[in-house]
Amino acid sequence: MKFNTRNFLILTLGLVMGIGISVGHSVFAEREKTVTASLPLDELRTFTEVLNKIKTDYVEPVDDKTLLQNAIRGMLTGLDPHSAYLDADAFKDLQVSTTGEFGGLGIEVGMEDGFVKVISPIDDTPAQQAGIQAGDLIIRIDDTPVKGLTLGEAVNRMRGKPGTDITLTVAREGQEKPLKFTIKRAVIKVSSVKGRTLEPGFGYIRISQFQSNTGDNLNQFVSKLKQENGDKLKGLVLDLRNNPGGVLNASVAVSDAFLEKGLIVYTDGRLKDSHQKFQATPGDILKGAPLVVLINGGSASASEIVAGALQDQKRAILMGTKSFGKGSVQTVVPIDNNAALKLTTARYYTPSGRSIQAEGITPDIALENVKVSAGENPLLEPVKEADLTGHLQNGNRKTGDESGTKPADSTTPAPADAKDTKKKDAKKTTDKLASTDYQLSEALNLLKGLNIMRERGP
Repeated sequence: MKFNTRNFLILTLGLVMGIGISVGHSVFAEREKTVTASLPLDELRTFTEVLNKIKTDYVEPVDDKTLLQNAIRGMLTGLDPHSAYLDADAFKDLQVSTTGEFGGLGIEVGMEDGFVKVISPIDDTPAQQAGIQAGDLIIRIDDTPVKGLTLGEAVNRMRGKPGTDITLTVAREGQEKPLKFTIKRAVIKVSSVKGRTLEPGFGYIRISQFQSNTGDNLNQFVSKLKQENGDKLKGLVLDLRNNPGGVLNASVAVSDAFLEKGLIVYTDGRLKDSHQKFQATPGDILKGAPLVVLINGGSASASEIVAGALQDQKRAILMGTKSFGKGSVQTVVPIDNNAALKLTTARYYTPSGRSIQAEGITPDIALENVKVSAGENPLLEPVKEADLTGHLQNGNRKTGDESGTKPADSTTPAPADAKDTKKKDAKKTTDKLASTDYQLSEALNLLKGLNIMRERGP
């Protein structure tokens, strides 16, 4: 099928860095006549004059195609950080990236103050394993300064043959000097959903980005967790930290999995086709069991749709730090030369009508990701009354001990109680979790408390 400037078709594609959505059959058709009738003739004359001046006076000859493509890029990048001109290669990469396999380092990036900002490293990729963090500013790619490069040019320099090395110099908040990371490029294969049992009855699901099959994968992992726990889950932690977004339909499917009814998200823009609402369908895969969602500054776009929907519908408690704040919708419009426009066409809103664009989602429980180190701190095993020298005896009379005094120690150890053993095992698991992932440890503790309240009933 041929695409031309008078017949744009919308490509239904999610954008890995942010949320992409098709919002109709034509972005420009309904406004084409109006635009044609109100062409800015004076500005077009200025544009033509500049174009001719460059062609005749610039120190080196530049072909018309390069000049016009640069002009298009300038028009789009001047709008917002997410609108862009995608040449044939970039358009192809975009299509491939939504399938979960692509070449590169494994980072989602945007532009900030002329530098490339890391929105999030993707789980189990070279960038994440090397230590790249959300919020890092890439200031140099190998020996090339990033300042002055477009986002597309910077991304192209970071791409390369799998197995080759690249050195990124980054500025990181809290660090006085720039940090250098040498990373080996690889073919990135992203499994968007992972899961495991944290403790008997309590599950954990991690979604690293939203791909076309994420909703189905979520259901499969929850089913697996149920089987591991006697066909019942007492609660679940949904981890969306450092999830940069992805396919809109996937975020809707994930939200819908935990909701019985109600609005999930709606979009609104200038065009009639940009007004869309997405509703939940009956069926909660957890059957009302408590749900805690972890978010942070690397949780963007589709992650914020899920977090916002579950928060507004009072289905989950959000824990962590404020999310990234990307609440705009990009439409991918193919054009003649196998290229495309990625154009911001709408904003999305949570069920209560919140636009989180440049604001983010505020968690119900703010919790920084601190590190807990055991060391030799005696307070990690808190001192109890029974540990105090000369403490007062309990005073409760026990069967066979009419005096109320402490019975003499027996030379034969009493058999270990099964419940006590389980409690000790659970405590070991919790302590280990707290030392490796404090936020997740606290989410698990919260789940336990919510489960107790649920079992007690009103």
